[in-house]
Amino acid sequence: MDASLPDPDVGRLLVSCEDGPGIVAAISGFLHARGANIVQSDQQTTDPAGGRFFLRIVFRVPELPLWLGALEEEFAAEVAERFGMSFRMRAASVPTRVALFVSRYDHCLLDLLWRWRRGELPIDVVQVVSNHPDLQKEVASFDVPYAHIPVTRETKPEAERQQAELLAGRVDLVVLARYMQVLTGGFLERIGVPAINIHHSFLPAFAGAGPYEQAKTRGVKLVGATAHYVTEDLDEGPIIEQDVARISHRDRVADITRRGADVERTVLARAVRWHCEDRVLLDGHSTIVF
Repeated sequence: MDASLPDPDVGRLLVSCEDGPGIVAAISGFLHARGANIVQSDQQTTDPAGGRFFLRIVFRVPELPLWLGALEEEFAAEVAERFGMSFRMRAASVPTRVALFVSRYDHCLLDLLWRWRRGELPIDVVQVVSNHPDLQKEVASFDVPYAHIPVTRETKPEAERQQAELLAGRVDLVVLARYMQVLTGGFLERIGVPAINIHHSFLPAFAGAGPYEQAKTRGVKLVGATAHYVTEDLDEGPIIEQDVARISHRDRVADITRRGADVERTVLARAVRWHCEDRVLLDGHSTIVF
């Protein structure tokens, strides 16, 4: 096998359930009985007495693509049902199909496309969707379809209908790469896949227009970015990743904006990578990131 290509026999298993004795033994015993070798394992409990248990296992089993469906069914019947588990099992070599939503700011969009083209992200960008035509030429150079679907207050329901139909059955993840529109609960339910957003600060600071102008006016010493899952509640979804950059009184708004954009790019890229590598598990309104 080409060493530069992902190993098709490597899989990942994510588990969450009420904590208790015997969980790890049951999972490892199940995999051992199928000839699987566990190559990486991370676990966390929120409380050793009655908390929630979270586990991420990377395993290798010969001819995994042939047996994956049967493994899932057998694990559900023999282990998951016994412990009341929620679980997800999939082949690590299969990239996550992603749609990128954007408005006019290009820095996050082009960064993700560049990382994807270089093979730095385990994704397959299948569609770019925008409410403006501005970035169509830049996206064309990556050979990715670009759908311009204008959105106004009056046309939003129809625009979301078109977007949902465009993505139906084609994507596993939606990434809002500075898409300056609020996704409705109906749209999120209709697409049926997670969505990740990048916010230009440590939430909930500096909401609304002109965040970096607000930061300059308030004399802040740090600007940051937050990547989070999208929910019906604006900017209230579970947080995946955050970071900051230090600024000073000498920085102009343009300097702060540039540093903020750098943080936004890296935070969003890390969040997308971690999600697509199955490193993120939900714990209510919080996340466990392995």
